[in-house]
Amino acid sequence: MTIEEKIRRFLDQPAFGVVGASTRPHKYGNKVLRCYLQNDRRVIPVNPVAETIEGQACVASVAQLPPEVKSISVITPPEVTRTVVEMAITRGIEHIWMQPGAEDPEAVRNAEQAGINVIANGSCLLVVLGYHEH
Repeated sequence: MTIEEKIRRFLDQPAFGVVGASTRPHKYGNKVLRCYLQNDRRVIPVNPVAETIEGQACVASVAQLPPEVKSISVITPPEVTRTVVEMAITRGIEHIWMQPGAEDPEAVRNAEQAGINVIANGSCLLVVLGYHEH
């Protein structure tokens, strides 16, 4: 499958989780969340301490994402990405987009072995969907 096909399959979902969502506007975990909102996508921030980010109710972990979420954007340090992938496999996530800087070779391998569509080639959701600062 080409990277374009992987991205199309990722984006062709009704709802998205943002793992590593941040309350701080300058952080990529916040920009990715806002990018989904700018594109009228349903998005659920995953943050273990915040109750809401950008007006969206948070869940504390991947395990708590609603069943319609099959695609997650991951904006975490690589060592955390490994744990996120383990939770995603257990939860039945079908598509994982590791934002630049979140990629971890072991996590990519584990996700692909579990049959997950993985985007971890340096592609950035902000570029693909056309994020803009307000």
